Amino acid sequence: MKLICIGRNYAGHIDELNNERPSEPVVFIKPDSSILPREQDFYIPEFSHDVHYEVEVLIKIKKVGKHIARQFAHKYYDEIGLGIDFTARDLQSKLKAKGLPWEKAKGFDGAAVIGKWIAKEKYENIDNLGFSLLKNGEFVQNGDTSLMLWKIDELISYVSTYFTLKKGDILFSGTPSGVGKVNANDYLEGRIEGEQFFAINVR
Repeated sequence: MKLICIGRNYAGHIDELNNERPSEPVVFIKPDSSILPREQDFYIPEFSHDVHYEVEVLIKIKKVGKHIARQFAHKYYDEIGLGIDFTARDLQSKLKAKGLPWEKAKGFDGAAVIGKWIAKEKYENIDNLGFSLLKNGEFVQNGDTSLMLWKIDELISYVSTYFTLKKGDILFSGTPSGVGKVNANDYLEGRIEGEQFFAINVR
């Protein structure tokens, strides 16, 4: 099982971090050890003083696929979810400045929150889904999959060109603007179309 993550897939998030707009999807991988166990609090790692939340729509792959054409990508998943790609922003900035990989800033233990899964058929159009993150009861991120630079089926097709997708793999599809720092005692809640998909405490 692998977590395949997409960076810079929302223009607003690109702008807020002063990043260059990519000509193709930015792809990185988190190890499965980065998954935060269900019902467990998130503990800010001691090596970072600037961990950011990034809420993202998730896709669970249901069968093996390689070089998947976009028109067939919808056959490779039945469920969608919501999660957080936690990022040690201070560490990431140092690594990027040196031209080094980001794994330590993105793949540490607990850095991937995965909420509940729901059948995609529940929604009329997954390319037009509203989702949000609340911190301590206040909305901090509001996104819509219609604003993705690359839609879900495009991402599945693109990623499968490089990596064989296997049953149980999870695609993190990118975060909208509004990312920010978490602090001890924060309470984070993620929603799709107003329905709660996860809630976690920060320690």
